Amino acid sequence: MNRRCLIKTKNKLSFSSPFIWGLLILLLASFSAFASESLSGDIDWADMAMGLFGGLALFLFGMDQMSDALKSALGDQMKDLLAKLTRNRFTGALTGAFVTAVVQSSSITTVLVVGFVSAGMMTMAQSIGIIMGANVGTTITAQIVAFKVEEAALWIIAIGFLLMFTAKTERFQHYGSMLMGLGMIFFGMGLMGEAMHPLRSFEPFLELMNKMVQPLLAILVGALFTALVQSSSATTAIVITMAGQGLISLEAGILLAFGSNIGTCFTAQLAAIGKSREALRAACVHLFFNVGGVIIWLPFVSVLSDWIITISPSYPELTGTTRLAAEAPRQIANAHTLFNVINTLIFISFTNYMAKLVLWIIPHKKQTQRIIISPKYLDPSLIETPSLALQRAQLEAARMGEIVHRMLSEFRLGSMSRDRKKFEKVREMDDKVDILESEILRYLGAIRQQPLTEQESAYIERVMITADEFESIGDVIEYDLTNLAYRALDENIQPSETMRHLNSKLGEKLIEAINATIQAVKNDDQNAANDVLNMKQDISSLIKQAMDIQSQELAKVSRNHIEAIRMEMTILDSFKRIYTLLKRIAKKVAPPEVH
Repeated sequence: MNRRCLIKTKNKLSFSSPFIWGLLILLLASFSAFASESLSGDIDWADMAMGLFGGLALFLFGMDQMSDALKSALGDQMKDLLAKLTRNRFTGALTGAFVTAVVQSSSITTVLVVGFVSAGMMTMAQSIGIIMGANVGTTITAQIVAFKVEEAALWIIAIGFLLMFTAKTERFQHYGSMLMGLGMIFFGMGLMGEAMHPLRSFEPFLELMNKMVQPLLAILVGALFTALVQSSSATTAIVITMAGQGLISLEAGILLAFGSNIGTCFTAQLAAIGKSREALRAACVHLFFNVGGVIIWLPFVSVLSDWIITISPSYPELTGTTRLAAEAPRQIANAHTLFNVINTLIFISFTNYMAKLVLWIIPHKKQTQRIIISPKYLDPSLIETPSLALQRAQLEAARMGEIVHRMLSEFRLGSMSRDRKKFEKVREMDDKVDILESEILRYLGAIRQQPLTEQESAYIERVMITADEFESIGDVIEYDLTNLAYRALDENIQPSETMRHLNSKLGEKLIEAINATIQAVKNDDQNAANDVLNMKQDISSLIKQAMDIQSQELAKVSRNHIEAIRMEMTILDSFKRIYTLLKRIAKKVAPPEVH
């Protein structure tokens, strides 16, 4: 790929992109605010606004860049971690904290959790522990910002840029993109800090900050600002930056951080609108936990302040605003972390009760109209994280396989009992298979519009083939096998006992092959895929036996025998096609050397 071409494909940006030129202009304009000083000693409000809002824009863009890069690089690991380490509420909380610290978005963690609950891979009580842990994970940004590493911001951006455009592997390109995002976060914080520096001597602003020790006002301001920028990390980072300029006290910073915890619930509530009942419940848990935590701590803000002062670095050699600017950032970051950790420890013992309460408030929805089928695993919220979205599409494709398995089972039962109702069920189930295939293809189309790695592009093809082959098997069962069954009933055509026995054994083998294929697709199980491929000899042997019997039956010249033989040959051919389609799916999972 031409390294000068920076189009945002596979996490590479383009110098031809108007957005990038706009970003570069914003960087240059904002940097001028960083260095400028008012000669007259008065505040230059235009320069301050440019530095403040330009810095905020860079901070939010950096957060988004870093989150996207880490999701692309570590998406599968995050999924596996959440799936494996949720055996109890405590490991679940630790897992939620870790995953959120990596992607810097409690929303992403919550979306993953909702998906697992929807899929039945996790209980509601287990998910609550992870949601609580996610709040702890968001405090990592505050801790990083409090270290005041703005001076290294441009170096981090430069190193990230160099790594992004010289790395040979996509993973390291993602890491470079992550470093660029991190550098932009620091650079944006530096711009905002410099822009706010003149406010140290601006009395009206200082009076306003003094009012922030009033709990309700400070919490309201923090909540509203967080709801506006949709990032509690951004609010806390700005509070710490203001503290670094000596503009805000520890208690005011704590109250604003409380407000950010409440404000982030607005984002979760908005994100849950129009989503599944599980998503609404997760947002409800988030609301209870965050608001409940603030209510518990509100009478103890001074106690928390005293604890934090004790455990945080102090600079007694400094005085006044200078000392406040030196001590408050780390103190606020520590308070934010301690507040969320203790809240998690308090509430984690009540996860089962919270789950019952949420299920009582948001019960299972009663179906007012008959819906044939709807996707169970396809979560639109995950589309911007392709590695995770593709895993959900694969689960939905495996679900198609489960329906196909039931179709073949119902066909076999109907054939043995000569029951038309069984064949009607088969046709109804094929409609479900067709609907799910359409939904999967639509979902994959949306994923295709995201920046993808080569591995993710290949994964899309694999899921498409899997869905298409399962749909083809459904068609073989419905159109070929079921139509033959109806005709056999209408014309009273009876197969021989020998053929009935052979077809029964062959059907059992196909059922076994379908089960193994579903296992291979659902769990990326290469052993199961090998089992499907290794059934070739047994299935071919059974088909040959059946063909030999049919050739002997040709000596019987009665019309009924001829029609039965013709029908049985068609059934055998359909069984062969089903196995061929299963092999195509299994080959996509099996190691390349066994193809």
